[in-house]
Amino acid sequence: MTSVPEGNPLDMPDQARTALLQPEPVLTSTGVTPRTGPGVEGGRPSRIYALDGLRLLAALTVVMFHYMALTGRWPESDSRARFPAAYPVAAYGWLGVQLFFLISGFVICMSSWGKPLQSFFVSRVVRLYPAYWFAVIATTVVVTAIPGGLRGHPFADVLTNLTMFQEPMGVESVDSVYWTLFAELRFYLLFAVVAWRGLTYRRVLFFCCAWAVASALAYQSDDSTLRMLVMPDNSWCFIAGVAFYLMYRFRPNLMLTGIVLFCLVASLPSAKRTWEHAQERLTHPVPYWPVIAVMAACFGVMGLVATGKLSWIQWRWLPYAGALTYPLYLLHEYIGWEIIGALSPQVKPVPLVSGVIALMLAVSWLVHRYVERPLGRRLKKGLQKL
Repeated sequence: MTSVPEGNPLDMPDQARTALLQPEPVLTSTGVTPRTGPGVEGGRPSRIYALDGLRLLAALTVVMFHYMALTGRWPESDSRARFPAAYPVAAYGWLGVQLFFLISGFVICMSSWGKPLQSFFVSRVVRLYPAYWFAVIATTVVVTAIPGGLRGHPFADVLTNLTMFQEPMGVESVDSVYWTLFAELRFYLLFAVVAWRGLTYRRVLFFCCAWAVASALAYQSDDSTLRMLVMPDNSWCFIAGVAFYLMYRFRPNLMLTGIVLFCLVASLPSAKRTWEHAQERLTHPVPYWPVIAVMAACFGVMGLVATGKLSWIQWRWLPYAGALTYPLYLLHEYIGWEIIGALSPQVKPVPLVSGVIALMLAVSWLVHRYVERPLGRRLKKGLQKL
């Protein structure tokens, strides 16, 4: 998993919190004008606190899915009996990855506007790699150290994982959630083509339309290279997230609304396939219709963000909560399963899961404070000299 998708699915960059909104000329031919209402102050966006909360919510739903819906390392296989109240919700927790991708499309466009390609590249490396390197090493150590648990990986495979490109190299990920990070990287590479020329409303709009058409045409393709580049299964949420940012910056219009609605509908076939795959890993099947409802809710809440309807949310603790999201996503699955497997014979399920989640949140804060921030600063300083 998904990314869950920071992201990893998983990414949601801190640089977006201070990205400049340079007012652009009025586009009279399209009727598009820069946004000056809620969410924009003096040419800069006010901090979108709601996105921090949504990021943490997305991460926690993925955590619930792995801990409360899947069998994982639990000695008994009946997850519904173990968590009767939480199971019907946790069984859909994988949809948190789709919310991650929506937020990522929004934030990457936001953080890249008005910046050169080098800045875009540096910000992505600084954001993704420090916590990821720590997670690869920490997960490897834990899995190797606990006997009778998950299978460890050869040292060479662990080194390959540090590149974050293990998937196209045919190497198994140290933790299965890393698949979302490669999806994020591919999105960054595609978006860098537009960022290289400089972001404008028309260029970004063309990017959304071109990627949507390519995704639709590649959906049934057997060409693995084409599917890897275009990502027809996961592109829709990224595209919609970018369109939502255009709404946020330039106000909604019929074209952007159409792109968002098209992406919502187009994302449902792949969501259904994921739901079908999830049924194979669940002890009790769950209906499909909530998938549609949750996807619509994710798009709906991003619509509220894009139209400034959530600008009233200014809770000061949300940025701290958002800072936990990426490390939590990277660390929670295999390390959490190992702890659960070791302690489940002695501790009841609800207090055990509650304790593991609390521990993962605490470790995530330490990783953010003592790994992401200092190593990120050093990376940024070194890369800016290139």
